[in-house]
Order: sequence, then structure tokens, then C-alpha cells
Amino acid sequence: MEIVCRAGIQVTGDGAREVHDDIIVEDHVRLFLNGEYLTTLVASPGRLDDLGAGFIVCEGLADRIDSVEVSERDVHIVAPIKKDIRLEVESSGGYRVLGEPKKVASSITVTADGIRAVTAAIESDAWRRTGGVHCSVLFCDGELVTRACDVGRHNTVDKVVGHAALKGLDRSACILGCTGRQPAGMVAKAANAGIPIVVSRAASTDRGILTAEQAGLTLIGFSRGERFTIYTHPERVPDVFEILEKTK
Repeated sequence: MEIVCRAGIQVTGDGAREVHDDIIVEDHVRLFLNGEYLTTLVASPGRLDDLGAGFIVCEGLADRIDSVEVSERDVHIVAPIKKDIRLEVESSGGYRVLGEPKKVASSITVTADGIRAVTAAIESDAWRRTGGVHCSVLFCDGELVTRACDVGRHNTVDKVVGHAALKGLDRSACILGCTGRQPAGMVAKAANAGIPIVVSRAASTDRGILTAEQAGLTLIGFSRGERFTIYTHPERVPDVFEILEKTK
């Protein structure tokens, strides 16, 4: 990730001092799909191949990526497109492709301790240094396979999914962990990628929960320390029912 140092004046109570803070770099990235301009994303300028590939998969435009080429801040993706492209502005100010998300088909499960392990992996050095990034992680078969940070929470999901798509990983066996809240657009990204379980440190929205329910995705929010809340499809966390019985 690109991080720069910027000067400032820090005020604490009645005191003040000069400081030099680590600041995350924000840039614009243009995506081209099959030779045609698609959209411009506000993003951190790193892992742009993963970002481009992940955006196409997470927006349900294609299940696989044939190739990605990066030229400065332009990302050229080649992929077999499945549907017409219609963009709308998302809650974050970015763009998403209109349409219903895919249904998730996966029989994987996770334990309460497994959820806590995903949550613990979300914190990053970039966040500790700058406080200005979101982060997503992807676990496959119980192992952390990739972590991505970015100024945009949507981009972090695109980047980890793009990594999985370019590496040919089985996304139906993966768990996605996020720092950001989970509105409908964020949940739809995971569903379109075929990821069955999403763990977030933050809240969801009502439409986010409804989208997860309809897509067959297990949505877990407020995962912090020992605490988490399962909003949809708790059958993928079987030991939670044993915990419920013990606490009745």
C-alpha cells in the first residue's frame, strides 16, 4: 500500500504540538472490460489486477477472468460476460451493477472459534499506522489466503475475491472477513462471488440482512473479541445451537 507522511498540528485539551502522520494514498482507477471503458473507482493504488478481476466477479458480470493487464492506473480485464451492464451509485458513492445477486450453494460450516480467528486476522498494519483504511481477509479451508486494505470497503472485497479468482481457488469453500458495514451492495458482492459466509466487525443494514437471507448466505456482524451476531442462515455455525442450549 502507498502511505505518505503529512504534517499537522495536533490539539489535545489546551495543548498543541506539530506532528507528522502516516496518511493513506487515495487515487482513481479506470476499469476497461473487453476493450470498453466500464467505470472509474476511487481506490488505494495497489493490487490493481486483483481489484479489476474482483470487481467483475463480485458484480456478477462473470464467474471467471481470462486475463488482467495493468497500465499505470488503467486496468484492462478480459472475461466472458454473462449479463447486460447497468451501473448505479452505491451507498458509499461508488458504483455497482444492477441486478439480483446469485444464490450461494455451499455446505461448509464454521465454529465460533473459527469466526473469532477470521475477525482477529482483519486488523492490519496499515490500519494501525493510518486509521484510514478498511480491510478484508479471505479464509479457505480454515487458512488465511489473502488480506487486502484500501480506502474503500468495497475495494477490499474486490481485491481478495480477485486474488481468489486469478488463483483459481474454490470460493464456495471460503469465508470473507470485513471491517466495513454490510449494506445490500456489500453482501451482494460476496453472494455473486459464491462465498457462503461473511464475518464483519461492523453493522449491517436491513437490506443487507434481507439480501443475505435471500441469497442463502450466512451473515455475521459485530464480530469483536468474544462477541458476534449471526443474522442469517445460522445452520453454517452448528455449535451456536449448543451454546444457546447451555445458556437457556
